[in-house]
Amino acid sequence: MSGLFLPIDGSGTASATNVLAPNASPMTLDGTNTWVLGQGESVLVVDPGPDDDAHLRRVVERLGDRRVATILLTHGHPDHSAGAATFSHLVNAPVRALDPKFRLGEEGLGDGDVIKADDLELRVIGTPGHSSDSLCFWLSADAALLTGDTILGRGTTVIAPDGDLADYLRSLDKLRAMAEIAEARALLPGHGPMLADPIGKLDEYLTHRRRRLDQIREAIRAGARDVPEIVAMVYADVDRKLWPAAEMSVAAQLNYLKSL
Repeated sequence: MSGLFLPIDGSGTASATNVLAPNASPMTLDGTNTWVLGQGESVLVVDPGPDDDAHLRRVVERLGDRRVATILLTHGHPDHSAGAATFSHLVNAPVRALDPKFRLGEEGLGDGDVIKADDLELRVIGTPGHSSDSLCFWLSADAALLTGDTILGRGTTVIAPDGDLADYLRSLDKLRAMAEIAEARALLPGHGPMLADPIGKLDEYLTHRRRRLDQIREAIRAGARDVPEIVAMVYADVDRKLWPAAEMSVAAQLNYLKSL
């Protein structure tokens, strides 16, 4: 396995190069990972990131003489998509996304689609949950999953207001089954470092979600009356800077519990 992973700009695989955007924050970790996929004359670019001119031009420099066949979005949150229009203009390539409002060009993007650039093949996996339009991509050449915000390189994912916990749990189960069947060797997240134990990380995420649901049930039994009070009890050991994000996840978990 040592020949597969290359230390390119912090993390990558033989077919995937990470260009890190300079938008580090408690929510984005080290910044947004823009992935350049392929080593041939044409490549795919996943998540151009924020509309930061220096970052986008750095991605262009990394391309060299290679042509961008297609720009793909894992989802439409601004830290992944805001630079897509500018980058599309720089490299003269269409933008494909599940949500039509983020597309530039006639083609959409959805579960089961196969995207190609030279000999590279990328398969689209619908993974709603973090957001309603979240997608992951299977890079068969490297047995790697590009996970956007569905799985992060560190910590856990927030269920955003445009997401849904029931969908998210189904997506994790879907990815877990696929990772085992396809013998996945790496997760390439939208934030944080590459992960070399896909099944272990997916099991960790599923266990974490079940534990949080149990903790929220316990907080309610202990007298917590609303989202802020639940967060104060359940996330007492978490940096308060992350409590607004925790409130989003708690709201999503309460909606999920009400639906059971």
